Amino acid sequence: MSGRGKRAAVVTKVAVSLAIWAAVAAGLMSPALAADLSARDVAIMLFHAAPASHPSLDNRNLTRLDLAGLDFKKADLKRSNFFGADLSGANLSDTDLSGAKLDRVTLIGARLEHAILDDGSLMRPSTFSGLTPLPHEAPSFRGASLKRVHFFGDFTGSDFSDADLTDSVCAPTSKSGFIEHIWRTIFLGANLTDTNLTRADMTRSQLSFAVLKGAILHGTNLQGADLSGADLSGADLTDADLTGADLTDANIAGADLSGARLHGANGLETLKGLSLARNSEKIVR
Repeated sequence: MSGRGKRAAVVTKVAVSLAIWAAVAAGLMSPALAADLSARDVAIMLFHAAPASHPSLDNRNLTRLDLAGLDFKKADLKRSNFFGADLSGANLSDTDLSGAKLDRVTLIGARLEHAILDDGSLMRPSTFSGLTPLPHEAPSFRGASLKRVHFFGDFTGSDFSDADLTDSVCAPTSKSGFIEHIWRTIFLGANLTDTNLTRADMTRSQLSFAVLKGAILHGTNLQGADLSGADLSGADLTDADLTGADLTDANIAGADLSGARLHGANGLETLKGLSLARNSEKIVR
């Protein structure tokens, strides 16, 4: 490159940098460097907070910070933005993450038990360190409140038992703007025992071998979902839409099938426990 070309390249880089920081100053964009606190600031704050003292970190920009392994001590994290942050091994149990953005975060081994994530966003988190999911790396959402949450990603083996996912959305639709390479939310072998999935949109979700014993699936949209080998024993499938779903070898013993729609569902001849299901005569085929 000639001297003139090098000078032009430098001028261009400077101009771009100035444009970015001008946009930050004008509130038009928030790059990672514009995080409200550093990872060290957050760690010190949490270290000095008394156990279960609910330290306040609400409405913060915490994008792309390395917060791995931190104990958040039931912190108030409402409406904070964690986009791209590393929360591997973090203890977020009993925190209030209402309205928080957890898109593209790393959640390997993270604990969010009994956390409140209502109205938040959890799009395409990294949940495993490699291509093969490892059980001990799956994040735990046991007993968490995820009402109206928009989420999409791989939750193979995750614990959602006793969680509340009422009106949550994990369907692959263009509305999210994040659908690029994967096309369904994965709950392969996940624990959804006694989980409340009332009116949740789980269109085309991968639920093979998931445990949904006693789960509440009132009006849940399971169109095109893969429920092969899933345990739905004792589940309430009242008015659930299973159109085009795969139910091969699924166990529905004791499940309530009142108004369940099974038009075009696959594997019905292999269903286990159909004779023990309740209100099977009210199935809509």
